[in-house]
Amino acid sequence: MQVNEIFLSIQGESLSSGFPTIFVRFTGCNLRCSYCDTTYAYEDGVQMSPVEIFEQVKRLHYKRVCITGGEPLLQVDLKELLALLEGYIVTIETNGAVSIEDILLTEGHSWVMDMKAPSSGCSENMMLDNFKYLRNEDEIKFVIGSRADYDWAKEIIKSNYLKGTITFSPVYRKINYEDMVNWILSDRLDVRFQIQLHKLIWGVDKTGV
Repeated sequence: MQVNEIFLSIQGESLSSGFPTIFVRFTGCNLRCSYCDTTYAYEDGVQMSPVEIFEQVKRLHYKRVCITGGEPLLQVDLKELLALLEGYIVTIETNGAVSIEDILLTEGHSWVMDMKAPSSGCSENMMLDNFKYLRNEDEIKFVIGSRADYDWAKEIIKSNYLKGTITFSPVYRKINYEDMVNWILSDRLDVRFQIQLHKLIWGVDKTGV
């Protein structure tokens, strides 16, 4: 498995926002989103076995782990790593462009699945069949950069949503937070609004947090 970084921080987004979390960031992504804030993970990384990764996770003591990237579903040994993390609270962040059908998650493990809206430049890559495999404990995240993105997200939800928590997250410094909240309330959407907490704490450019 090609690992870009492993570090301890607090979770800056998703349902686990604010909790101390161990991040395992894998190298490589099959998308190139316009607003990507982890371009450094496209190529840089070191080879580690699932056991080596798990040993490093254990040394950081906490039982909450975020598996991210890049795109972690491109790693062939992901199932083995998840088996080692049995008993941990694990979120797997996936970009919506890789099938999740063949990975059956155990108790305490959940998906955070992105749906890339049009301003990302990658909306046509979304695998909408993934909605069929999500559970109540999973999360669907829409990163919103414009009113057009917001309207697109509403249509995707209307046509495909079955289970899970829906989160709307504004692209950092690209959209007015108040406007977006007003749209949600005006449309009476039952979605979760979030901002990226880590960027408020450390700024937009700091890595390893």
